[in-house]
Amino acid sequence: MPPKIYDIAIIGGGINGCGIARDAVGRGLSVYLAEKDDLASATSSASTKLVHGGLRYLEHYEFRLVREALSEREVLLGMAPHIISPLRFVLPHDSKKRPAWLLRMGLFLYDHLGGRKFLPASRSVNLRTERYGEPLKEKFKRGFEYSDCWVDDARLVVLNAMDAIDGGAVVETRTEVTSARRDGDIWRVITRSSETGIESEIQAKLVVNAAGPWVTNVIADCADLRSEESVRLVKGSHIVVPRLFGHDRAYIFQNDDQRIIFAIPYEYDYTLIGTTDVDFQGDPTGVGISPEEVSYLASAASEYFRRTVRPGDAIWSYSGVRPLYNDGGGSAQETTRDYVLKMTGKSAGPAMLNIFGGKITTYRRLAEDAMSMIGSRLENVGPAWTKGATLPGGDFPMDGVARLRKKLASEYPSLPQPLIARLVVHYGTRTRKLLGDARDVSALGELFGADLFEAEVRYLMRWEFARTVDDVLWRRSKLGLRFTEAEAERLSFWMAESGPVTPIAALAEQ
Repeated sequence: MPPKIYDIAIIGGGINGCGIARDAVGRGLSVYLAEKDDLASATSSASTKLVHGGLRYLEHYEFRLVREALSEREVLLGMAPHIISPLRFVLPHDSKKRPAWLLRMGLFLYDHLGGRKFLPASRSVNLRTERYGEPLKEKFKRGFEYSDCWVDDARLVVLNAMDAIDGGAVVETRTEVTSARRDGDIWRVITRSSETGIESEIQAKLVVNAAGPWVTNVIADCADLRSEESVRLVKGSHIVVPRLFGHDRAYIFQNDDQRIIFAIPYEYDYTLIGTTDVDFQGDPTGVGISPEEVSYLASAASEYFRRTVRPGDAIWSYSGVRPLYNDGGGSAQETTRDYVLKMTGKSAGPAMLNIFGGKITTYRRLAEDAMSMIGSRLENVGPAWTKGATLPGGDFPMDGVARLRKKLASEYPSLPQPLIARLVVHYGTRTRKLLGDARDVSALGELFGADLFEAEVRYLMRWEFARTVDDVLWRRSKLGLRFTEAEAERLSFWMAESGPVTPIAALAEQ
């Protein structure tokens, strides 16, 4: 039997690849997606975890990008209110950095550019009287407060993949595309499983190159094509330290080098500090933070907090390489964060759509723009549909997390309430699928550590592509922060003994 000919073959299981896959199946196209590692295993799980307009981009006159990003905040919040939530940011004023009038003007634009309806507006604040002024040094007497949103970035990717599969897409993780060659009117795509070593071929009318930092490698090596476009690889790193403050606000700090960093409440007991912007060269695989970056972030935070943040305070760090479109910007922070889509191939032949740049916040709009370009090459592409369509588990009001938590607590009265609370902000209404008819903790199976039970791990393996302990502890959750080495080893052994589960087949059983 000859290989099936898909409408689209997507290379890359990050937010852009999974977002396009979801959009495409909803328009009636057949879709195949290959990811060489785990979903969101690179750039898409290494963000600052924000759905935001990008206040600092206004200084670089990127008004279109900021407007689009601002308009997407509440769209995404409505799509996935379990993993996206409103977050207020405090911006202390330092007259040596930027004048107050400039900040006030920027926040006025921020409030009005994107059609804000649900999120509260910005306002001036007195840091001497407000609770969130207490952790700051005495010299910071006034500031501003504004709205953006928090997002669990890796889970956003997974939910898009799950929705794509539910619509009929084929998604294969741990599957590397080794070759993509044009043959007449189709692409012949060769893949290799990293788990079995087996090579396979699929065929497609169009290829989407959403390989992130490896986008130019795919063009040159896999597809043997030439392109005048290039990426500027920029590494962004973050550190996690013990909680620096007890309230629910985040901070945005201005640095002497004109860059900014965030200090964000993280996983209840921690503070996330980031990000850096460092030009990067080489293979992004396994990229990590440098000692210089740790010192930079600790020093920048210490300029504002009463409590000195030392490099040794970092209990965890992560880094990602952003594949920014090379627009010739003078410095890493000046390079555009906007996305650029480029189609290669003659109008009559099979084309490859290459994705450069992009942000978590604008992934849905990027997918819509990608589908517009794909619609010029393929027939019978349906209309846009994702605006207002919820992601798995997100089918409840955007301000309904507390009500859902209360309802589930009443449905499962014998389960620990902190466990219910965590599951709700991870799985939303799909918490019921995870818990099933469990009426006490004994029905959830083995407790591996923290509050991670066997039932949740089985759910992640069956429905969310989890294969390894890192998939579970660091991408599907951040429970790795609370696990001991021995507990992680036990979980790894149990997952290996349980054997692989094919989420595609499992989802088809719904």
